[in-house]
Amino acid sequence: QVQLVESGGGLVQAGGSLRLSCAASGRTFSSYTVGWFRQVPGKEREFVATISRNGGVFYYVDSVKGRFTISRDNAKNTVYLQMDSLKPEDTAVYYCAAKPVLSYSATSRGPYDYWGQGTQVTVSS
Repeated sequence: QVQLVESGGGLVQAGGSLRLSCAASGRTFSSYTVGWFRQVPGKEREFVATISRNGGVFYYVDSVKGRFTISRDNAKNTVYLQMDSLKPEDTAVYYCAAKPVLSYSATSRGPYDYWGQGTQVTVSS
């Protein structure tokens, strides 16, 4: 089992940047694929990005391609989401999620087994 804690959210002006972190407990975090999702009140949770166990494979939703970068540091049990050129429509609660996978290159858009509590990102225009 793994516990996830997000941090790094906040208020930023349009065009600005934030880096979210997802810190995981447990010694086997490198066995998990990780995803970032976001949710706006009244809407369904949306997939944002996913990264493989070894960090070598990743996918993004079209709306963030070229602006967001997902990465991971397994030695620190942490996955990051670097968000640049932020837009007001990026405003949401951002969640990280994880699930164990066998393949080093596997990624996933869901479903996931473990979720963090979320961190609020607000982009002002």
